[in-house]
Amino acid sequence: MIRTIRILGAALGALVGLGIAAAGTGLFAGASYAGFVLAAWTIAWSVVGFALLPYLTVVPAGWLVRQVQDLSTAEFVAAVLGLFVGLLLGLLLSLPLAQIQGPLGTWLPLGISLFLGLGMMGLTVAKRDDLIAAAEGAGLVRRSGGEPARQEGEPRIVVDTSVLIDGRIAEIVESGFIYGTLVVPRFVLEELQHIADSSDTLRRNRGRRGLEILNRMQRDARTPVEVVDDEAPGIAEVDAKLVELAKRRSRVVLTNDFNLNRVAELQGVRVMNINSLANAVKPAVLPGEELRVKVIQEGKEAGQGVGFLDDGTMIVVEGGARLIDHEVDVGVTRVLQTVAGRMIFAQPRLD
Repeated sequence: MIRTIRILGAALGALVGLGIAAAGTGLFAGASYAGFVLAAWTIAWSVVGFALLPYLTVVPAGWLVRQVQDLSTAEFVAAVLGLFVGLLLGLLLSLPLAQIQGPLGTWLPLGISLFLGLGMMGLTVAKRDDLIAAAEGAGLVRRSGGEPARQEGEPRIVVDTSVLIDGRIAEIVESGFIYGTLVVPRFVLEELQHIADSSDTLRRNRGRRGLEILNRMQRDARTPVEVVDDEAPGIAEVDAKLVELAKRRSRVVLTNDFNLNRVAELQGVRVMNINSLANAVKPAVLPGEELRVKVIQEGKEAGQGVGFLDDGTMIVVEGGARLIDHEVDVGVTRVLQTVAGRMIFAQPRLD
C-alpha cells in the first residue's frame, strides 16, 4: 500500500514540476542546457512527491483510524451527533453570511461551519456522560443491564500471554475482583495462536487453553475484554511491547512472568501478578498451630517428608520420611516466605 502511494506521489510530483516549469513563458526557456535542467527539475519534484505523499494521505488516515478505534461506543456516537449539530448550525448561519460581497462572503461561511462542527463535536464528547444521563432521565434511551457502563478514568489493564495460559484469571474475573477493562494486544493473541499451533503437544495444549480462557472472559460481561491493534514500532520483543503499551494506557500490566514483572516495575509500570495474589489470599498459618497432612514423598534433607495443603502450600515434616503415604497430625514450627511461594516446616505430633 505504501509503495503504491509513493509511486503515485512520484508521478504527481513530476506532473507538478512540469506544470510549474511550463507556466507563463516557460521557467527554463532561456536557460543553457534547458532540457537537462528541466529533467533535473522534474526528478527533484518526483522525489519530493515520493517522500511526502504518504505523510499527507496514508499516515494521517492511519492515525485517524487508530483514534476512532480507541473511542468507546458512547464517545463515537457523541462525536457524530455533535458534528452533525455543529454543521447544521453552521449551515443556518452561513446563509446570511454568504450574502456578504467579496472574499469574506465566500470564506466566512466555510470557517463558521468548520468551527461550529469541530467545536460541537468536542463539547459533546467531553459531556457525553451528562448527555446520556439526561437522555435516560427523559426516557429517550435505556442503558443495557447486561453490560456495565465504562466509567471515565477506569483502569485499562494490559494482559500478558502468561496470564491467559495460566487460566486462573477467568475465575478472578468471574468473581468481580478485577475493576476496569482488560486490554489484550493483537501481538499477544498472535503469540497465543502460535503456541496453539506448536508441534509440541504440551505447548499446543497450553496455547489452546489460553484461547479458551480468552473466549470465556469475552463472554463474561462483568469485566470488559478488548482486543486492540496497538503496536510499538521498532520494538521486536513481546515483553518490551507490553511495557510500552502499558505506558500509553493506564500504566498497569497483568502478568505471571517474573522477568516482565521486574522490567515493568523498573520503568514505573504497575504490575498485577496473579501468583502474588494467590499467595496473599492463602490462609495464615502461625507457629504452634496444628494441621493434618498426608506425607507423599521424601524431602531434600535426610529424614524429611513432604506434603501439601489443599491450596498447594508445601509442608516439610521433620522426621516424616518414615510416614510416607500416611496422614499425620503435625505442629507448625516455622513459616518461610520465598519467591516461589510459602513453605511450612512442621513436626509430627506425638500421641
